[in-house]
Amino acid sequence: MTKTTYLPAVAGLALCATGALAETPVLQVMTYDSFVSDWGPGPAVEAAFEETCNCDLQFIGAGDGAALLARLQLEGPRTEADIVLGLDTNLTAAARETGLFAPHGVDVDFDLPIAWDDAEFLPFDWGYFAFVGNTGAPAPTSLRALADSETKIVIQDPRSSTPGLGLLMWVKAAYGDQADTIWADLADNIVTVTPGWSEAYGMFLDGEADAVLSYTTSPAYHLIAEDDDSKRAWAFDEGHYMQVEVAGKVAGTDQPELADQFLAFMVSDGFQSVIPTTNWMYPAVTPTDGLPAGFDTLLTPAKALLFSPEEAAAGRDAALDEWRAALSQ
Repeated sequence: MTKTTYLPAVAGLALCATGALAETPVLQVMTYDSFVSDWGPGPAVEAAFEETCNCDLQFIGAGDGAALLARLQLEGPRTEADIVLGLDTNLTAAARETGLFAPHGVDVDFDLPIAWDDAEFLPFDWGYFAFVGNTGAPAPTSLRALADSETKIVIQDPRSSTPGLGLLMWVKAAYGDQADTIWADLADNIVTVTPGWSEAYGMFLDGEADAVLSYTTSPAYHLIAEDDDSKRAWAFDEGHYMQVEVAGKVAGTDQPELADQFLAFMVSDGFQSVIPTTNWMYPAVTPTDGLPAGFDTLLTPAKALLFSPEEAAAGRDAALDEWRAALSQ
């Protein structure tokens, strides 16, 4: 083969390869940053799903959980996301109002502590909010006791973070009309308010606070991944507010079948078995092999608190006003 005939042949092969890549369908999943981090579920979920879908799964990080809704409301029907993953039940009523979501169409028996009948939002994990401190350190036994103590805490911004919004709902669910008083008394305990969970937890680990708003399952990370039992979740007498994280299919997706395939995968072992040791939450459907050793040592709240999506949406603005007023003093 002469050089003049070889080069067009190589160019032809390159064009064929480019064409094959161009034909690979792409599914875009918008989610919170920690989900797509190297230590989050994203890499394992991507690898497992791509083995089955003959597609390119791409994650779009959009800050913390509550920021997902704000971005979606801003983008509207122009969003490039096919799936939004990482909202919770405090946000689903507002998300539903956007009219951007389609029914998920998945029928499965969930292992959730609550009944689930939402046709548009599909749960993928759940847990209880808790303050996490160091084993052996003084541990308040209620939000009131925490507010009356000298304990320094780091919390997240409820406008951008689902844990931050969860604390807002937790205080409201436990104290109702007295929530503003709890926030006023908690204000001097708060070292800082971070945009997201990762920053807050990092500050706690760096010793900048006595405790951090996180989850009852957070000590499992230290116990299982680091063989370290120095962190514990504090049990509060008022009960602990629950979080159920969900995903939804964007109605205007140009990959409806692939989106449906991902939602079905989301409740399978391939996805659910990754959750406990990457997102450090309880899976929405218990994997075939059960939960990892160590999860049996975690705090189980005596009482669970949770507003319905409609109640959370109705009370959110007033609760935010109470929070802002207390922290601005």
